Amino acid sequence: MARYTGPSTKVARKFGEPIFGPDKNFEHKNFPPGQHGLARKRKKLSEYGVQLKEKQKVKCAYGLLEKQFRNLYEKASKMKGIKGENLLLLLESRLDNLVFRMGIAPTRAAARQLVNHKHIVVNGEVCSIPSRLIKTGEVVGVRERSKSLEFIQDSLNARANKYSWLEWDAATLSGKYLNTPVRTEIPEPINEQLIVELYSK
Repeated sequence: MARYTGPSTKVARKFGEPIFGPDKNFEHKNFPPGQHGLARKRKKLSEYGVQLKEKQKVKCAYGLLEKQFRNLYEKASKMKGIKGENLLLLLESRLDNLVFRMGIAPTRAAARQLVNHKHIVVNGEVCSIPSRLIKTGEVVGVRERSKSLEFIQDSLNARANKYSWLEWDAATLSGKYLNTPVRTEIPEPINEQLIVELYSK
């Protein structure tokens, strides 16, 4: 299997940031994993190493494989505006990411699974494609027969963050994608310029 399914804390420790959200284990061991983890933390990365690390971090955070990420970058390159920002906006408009942002799932990996298992609808139609890019004005919600699932209810009850580009309706368990977020509204600590420099080589 190409997609990583192991411990998320181990990946977060590799990048030195809790990229999957708050993590008590990461706070306890904030250094790279492995026998020589602390020694690796002191090692200085080359310019290429820093760029590659940033790309891998974003790929892991959003749960994309290399080919998917590359295709999204190519699409961002053809859009008007700044390449790096366009890439982030495309990542944010993916269906699995919006399911996560709306609080229907606690993580992006869980959101992807909900989409794959046909628990999510877009404009009232069942959609099982996590990579689908949602357009402004489209409505993402929970399928009628899935609304009573304990997993979804627990996630919604724990929902803390609210985003200005999303409108949530608790009565219908659905949210509207109001507009594309501006770069400053995306909370993840990402330096997208490093990714652009890496792919521009």
